[in-house]
Amino acid sequence: MRFTLLRTCSFCILTLAFISAGAAAPKTGEKEKKNPGPAYIDPEKAGPDFKTQGEYLGSVGSEKLGCQMVALGDGEFLAVFLPGGLPGEGSDSKNRIEVKARTDGDKTVVGDAGTPYSGVITNDALAGKTDKGQAFELKKVLRHSPAEGAKPPAGAVVLFDGTNTDAWKGSMDERHLLKFGAETVKPYTDFTLHVEFILPFRPLAREQARGNSGVYIQHRYEIQVLDSFGMPLRDKYCGSVYTKHAPLVNMTYPPLSWQTYDIDFTAARYDASGKKTQDAIVTVKHNGVLVQDHYDIAFTHTGAGKPEDPTQQVQSGPLYLQDHGNPVFFRNVWVVEGK
Repeated sequence: MRFTLLRTCSFCILTLAFISAGAAAPKTGEKEKKNPGPAYIDPEKAGPDFKTQGEYLGSVGSEKLGCQMVALGDGEFLAVFLPGGLPGEGSDSKNRIEVKARTDGDKTVVGDAGTPYSGVITNDALAGKTDKGQAFELKKVLRHSPAEGAKPPAGAVVLFDGTNTDAWKGSMDERHLLKFGAETVKPYTDFTLHVEFILPFRPLAREQARGNSGVYIQHRYEIQVLDSFGMPLRDKYCGSVYTKHAPLVNMTYPPLSWQTYDIDFTAARYDASGKKTQDAIVTVKHNGVLVQDHYDIAFTHTGAGKPEDPTQQVQSGPLYLQDHGNPVFFRNVWVVEGK
């Protein structure tokens, strides 16, 4: 897993701001916020909270220690401490300690004397102590998926490379990114899919209002796309088979980071009488880490997906990048069809 120590937030790759409205469910015990606020897609316009949010890595004693700072808006944060390191690099997302944090002037105060971890963030570093008096210093890092920019292998069909949208019923923006809401012209059966996506920064939004989209396989089964950075393992969060199966690890990167899905899919089969003989099976790697391992999709669809068709012996259907009212964008999409 590649990562970069951050001294400044200089990865300005986006140039617009997008504002959308909608109700938001509460998160981490907070009261619901009626206004989910703006959805930023330009880091330079995202405000001071964006500069503090993100991943921090270091050690306490001889053990690695990670921390994910989740922005909640108006200078408030949830600090999620991960003994063993960051997800996919020591942490399985299960052993997590949540601590409140808040910006005060030019520093962000994390926890207090009564919390398991406490400290202060200044200049992209979190320095503090455990409740047992052990000192630690964590440096801010920006991780990159090892699959980012993956080249299509021999036999692959490039669905989107920023030059046109011929393979899609959809459009790209002026940055040559594929916009949410696109659906492939062609249906697919068995395949391997690579897709890269970027989520907006919506600190005031909660749960499903926070950068929501999805990769719909055959427009039936949704692999959730959501800003669930720093959240526990749930079946509605990023990397899940939506509402059916939580990811094995929460590999969601901070918003406005490029992320990758690599999906292997085998379609459901029916016999001539319309009886199902084989469930669909999906394997998903999120940012290079296995999050769904040959999961048996023992149902006909998820969420708003289209149900399987018993008159179709080998199920097929288009790929759909869900429009859920959030500015989620995609790039480097290619597919290798099964034989």
